[in-house]
Amino acid sequence: MDGPFSENDISRVVEADRAHVWHHLSQHKPYETTDPRIIVEGKGMRVWDQKGKEHLDAVSGAVWTVNVGYGRESIANAIRDQLIKLNYFAGAAGSVPGAIFADRLIDKMPGMSRVYYCNSGSEANEKAFKMVRQIAHAKYGGNKWKILYRDRDYHGTTIGCLSAGGQDERNAQYGPFAPGFVRVPHCLEYRRHEQDGAPVEHYGEWAADQIEKVILQEGPDTVGALCLEPVTAGGGVITPPQGYWERVQEICRKYDILLHIDEVVCGVGRTGTWFGYQNYGVQPDMVTMAKGVASGYAAIACLVTTEAVFDRFKDAPEDKLNYFRDISTFGGCTAGPAAAIENMRIIEDENLLDNTLKMGARMMDNLSALMDKHKAIGDVRGKGLFLGAELVADRDTKEPVAEKLAQAVTADCMAQGVIIGVTNRSIPGKNNTLCFSPALIAKPDDIDQITDALDGALTRVFG
Repeated sequence: MDGPFSENDISRVVEADRAHVWHHLSQHKPYETTDPRIIVEGKGMRVWDQKGKEHLDAVSGAVWTVNVGYGRESIANAIRDQLIKLNYFAGAAGSVPGAIFADRLIDKMPGMSRVYYCNSGSEANEKAFKMVRQIAHAKYGGNKWKILYRDRDYHGTTIGCLSAGGQDERNAQYGPFAPGFVRVPHCLEYRRHEQDGAPVEHYGEWAADQIEKVILQEGPDTVGALCLEPVTAGGGVITPPQGYWERVQEICRKYDILLHIDEVVCGVGRTGTWFGYQNYGVQPDMVTMAKGVASGYAAIACLVTTEAVFDRFKDAPEDKLNYFRDISTFGGCTAGPAAAIENMRIIEDENLLDNTLKMGARMMDNLSALMDKHKAIGDVRGKGLFLGAELVADRDTKEPVAEKLAQAVTADCMAQGVIIGVTNRSIPGKNNTLCFSPALIAKPDDIDQITDALDGALTRVFG
């Protein structure tokens, strides 16, 4: 391609993208004969592509990120002002926005006290895993080094995070993985029939007890942490059954196991509370977050710990290894916390947590009505503005629909100008759950437009 070109020369932009950009999660062969989609602009809950077509975004940037919507000038201005003053300094020193946001974040998280900045959810989870391993060596003679993770949960794309990844298709062809990561069963009540011995009554406690069985098999003296999503995201939008989290907390305390909750998707308002775990009355030892922390306006992630965890890295200052010997280069960027401060202000001033609960209830009602109408919907579930609809070929057997049919539903919605998601390359044979996570600013008309589009798509795909 000859010579420079401007952002307004859309045909050149498309050709440059086709020639040089490696898109995420995409098979690129079709781009040899069709144009890649370029998202050009966003405002509120809507985005426009290179052809000028408007789309209502029901997945907040495709991956549960743009919590306060597009086009927030106040966030952009906060970033600009901060970058002019100080754009970066390595995290061995502090920054003004870093200190301010940490203080405001901890105020939303009773029982937590320390914030470690980094730049992605994967990286935040890696930091937590490293802390567990360092504690094992320093305090337990190298024991308690194993990290438990749950089937269907997802914690990031690095080899370490994939080692703790419960989505087999996402993990495929990336092994061998790091040792010491051990899988525990999930708690998807809709599919309890697939678990031997699962009861109808008190399923939540039973599902948590399966974690304890794994701990006893591995040896409690070898297990350092349990890493879970409060509501599973890409594994099928799975809300925990009643009694589950209380029993999980009890088990972790019984065996001196750190509870690491991955809030990368659920955090900062998505479920109608500041953090997903706050719906379930538990007190974690470590919490990781990213995505909605700054609604995608700047790259930022955090690992938040209790003071008890923090103290383990400063209780023997005479030991030259007695501190967390880690660095995140872009954890020193000041744009992230500057954006996060303004993002949090918007959520508070616009009462978006309350709106999330109200609009989430409306969407759940709409989805339930569609379930009454369309036999292809086997289950609807969710919390706040984080919802899923599992598609089945047979409600009695709960056989999942073929993936191509679930994908046809999302394609039909896209053609209508509504972007929804579907579990993708996650669970072999069970990528059949439609995913919805509209921005926390959603209005009733937005919710109705999303479910109306879904209604039409289900009618056309399944009849």
